Amino acid sequence: MYDFTSMIPRRNTDSVKWDVKPNELPMWVADMDFKVAPEIRDAMRQKIDFGIFGYEEPHDDYFQAVIDWYTKEHHATPKKEWMFLSTGVVPTISSSVRRVSNVGDNVLVQAPVYNIFYNSIVNNGRHVLSSDLVYDPNNHQYHIDFADLERKLAEPLTTMMILCNPHNPIGKVWSRDELIKINQLCIKHSVTLLSDEIHGDLVFQGDDYTPMFSLPDDLIQNVIVCVSPSKTFNVAALHAATVIIPNQVLRDKVNRGINTDELGEPNLLAIPGTIAAYTKAGQWVHKLRQHIRANYQTVVDFCQKNIPDVTVVPSTATYLVWIDVSQLTDDSAKLESFIRSQTGLYVSAGTVYGGDGNHFLRMNIASPASMIDDGLNRLKNGIEQFKQSK
Repeated sequence: MYDFTSMIPRRNTDSVKWDVKPNELPMWVADMDFKVAPEIRDAMRQKIDFGIFGYEEPHDDYFQAVIDWYTKEHHATPKKEWMFLSTGVVPTISSSVRRVSNVGDNVLVQAPVYNIFYNSIVNNGRHVLSSDLVYDPNNHQYHIDFADLERKLAEPLTTMMILCNPHNPIGKVWSRDELIKINQLCIKHSVTLLSDEIHGDLVFQGDDYTPMFSLPDDLIQNVIVCVSPSKTFNVAALHAATVIIPNQVLRDKVNRGINTDELGEPNLLAIPGTIAAYTKAGQWVHKLRQHIRANYQTVVDFCQKNIPDVTVVPSTATYLVWIDVSQLTDDSAKLESFIRSQTGLYVSAGTVYGGDGNHFLRMNIASPASMIDDGLNRLKNGIEQFKQSK
């Protein structure tokens, strides 16, 4: 019923990911190479067949679908009055930056982190302030320097923090205790915390992620949570997200920004697509996570056996693998470009994520196993040629 093995030809389909040369293999942007769950496609067909596409707005069935999904999948139940629809997580981040901070303020992130956060900050006249995650090269794990985090939250111009939960690109699931500690510091220093939880459904092993809205009431009055079916169900072009804000004053402020920026009106498939995803496609996601876990283990085993100069950073979430290439170079952009030119493999250079990203590559593994095998062999060949070139 669910096909995670077939290679779907995507060239010349307006795909951003597959807009590459004939010999290239794209494993970069966070976009899966699997057909969307049939339950979602059926709902979309019914909408198309209806044949009238006027102005729309979400009603109780939309928000109840979100509530039921988070209750069932993550044992966390947001209240209906906390929620409103937006056309995407990134548009919501940018709009929130404009609403809850001022031009010239600092917006804090934890680099290396999803590079589009930087765009949302800088393009709106704010300053990026990073409390970099600390990498331990011995166990290849990251941790938060809470002393540094507090120093930077305490700066007078720091008015907002953007959290990635789970964290892209390192694939780390923040524990409940870590989330509590982060937000206790934000509250102490009057900082609004926006939590991007777009990868929350993609924990493929270990403990589940903790939605920020599930923390005690006194710890969520400064919190903006953004969720979406886009990564979970491979529906990025659906342009649908849900914003969850427990505090009414903050909710009204952000919601006003969403409406001012014209980000509150869904397209014709956003509502039926989201409802179908959350109410009918759960089994598809469960199968997907099994496939991601298998692909992840394939990458780990292959690199250990065939590319000893790199290390896969241990992760438990997302379908994005963070690969330590520090033994080869301190300029991952140069390595990425070389591998692409020599083998056609297109991965992401870690430099764009800030922090210590210049020592890493990011690889998307949400593809059929045959594509993973092809990509790994190209990675091996590219690295061997890179070493010879030096």
